[in-house]
Amino acid sequence: MAIGLVAGLRNARNDAITTFVGASGKLQVMSGTRPATGGTATTVLGILTCNATYAPSSSGGVLTLNAITQDSAADSTGTATWFRQFKSDGTTICFDGSVTATGGGGDLELSTVSIVVGGPITVTSFVLTDGNP
Repeated sequence: MAIGLVAGLRNARNDAITTFVGASGKLQVMSGTRPATGGTATTVLGILTCNATYAPSSSGGVLTLNAITQDSAADSTGTATWFRQFKSDGTTICFDGSVTATGGGGDLELSTVSIVVGGPITVTSFVLTDGNP
């Protein structure tokens, strides 16, 4: 049987993510098959900078990130399939997650997952849900 967590605990766990990432974390958008968390990265399509205030307090077990600065010139061409969140130093890995186009239900949603070198990478939504089964 799975454990069910009250919203207060789910919020606290999400807020711990905000504290751990800190101000102006770096978000690498990748193509290829997502490795185990912290595993060797595939192709980096671009790097975006998170807001200095990562997110407001979690509510109902949902953490919705503040605006993320777009990467105005992607580093590579490819299909965005996953992301890796770093602290602002760009080397301390925090977590990995899924990427989809807007409305696709990924943790990170982009205006398009078809990235072209030199083109923009724009986040439309970044939501983390600490859920119950």
